[in-house]
Amino acid sequence: MTLATTRWSVVATAREPTPEGRRALELLCEAYWYPLYAFARRKGASEHDASEQTQAFFADLLERDLIARADPQRGRFRAFLFQSFSNFLANSRRAEAAEKRGGRATTFSFDAGRAEERYAREPASDLTPERIFERRWAFTVLEQALGELRREYEAKGKGALFERLEPCLLGDSLARYDVLAAELELSVSNVKISVHRLRQRFRDRLRRSVADTVDLMELPGELRHLRETVNGIY
Repeated sequence: MTLATTRWSVVATAREPTPEGRRALELLCEAYWYPLYAFARRKGASEHDASEQTQAFFADLLERDLIARADPQRGRFRAFLFQSFSNFLANSRRAEAAEKRGGRATTFSFDAGRAEERYAREPASDLTPERIFERRWAFTVLEQALGELRREYEAKGKGALFERLEPCLLGDSLARYDVLAAELELSVSNVKISVHRLRQRFRDRLRRSVADTVDLMELPGELRHLRETVNGIY
């Protein structure tokens, strides 16, 4: 197995006609559905149309086995999926036909109502559809990494500690450390160590998530792009 295949582990597994492949494909759909939905909305589609188009795209992805065309040698999976969706929307005839059969082709469940609530909270409308997609991709990656980290702490019986330390992922605050030390009955030094470990685990989770969909050589650039897109939030 090559390094590139290993790094594209989720994408590679999603190509396989196995239960593991199905789950991997579900993970990809879950990760990218809202960024694509937001892109369609910013392109001018109504709430209903954006939901139908996005659902239809994933149905088309399955029916025509487009996932097999994703090649780590040709760039990031994010870029592949974005271009595929753009082409899908541009071909309105195929998109309309796929919408009609989308419910039969896939069993993925998407909460369109929740997606629209998220879209309503998007920043000012001067962001282009492309920028909306990039921004939502970045924050989806962050949210997934944060969720995994929360579950990791909870599994160790440290869920309460995670909840108290989570705000420190966004920046240093000596005053906050003092308060946390008093609340947790720890020294400020121990709180700093705990926060440092939390941040390291968070970065590890982010690298792992991003590495699942890029070639090994692309990883540093993709992480840099992630940081730039969310304005250095971590």
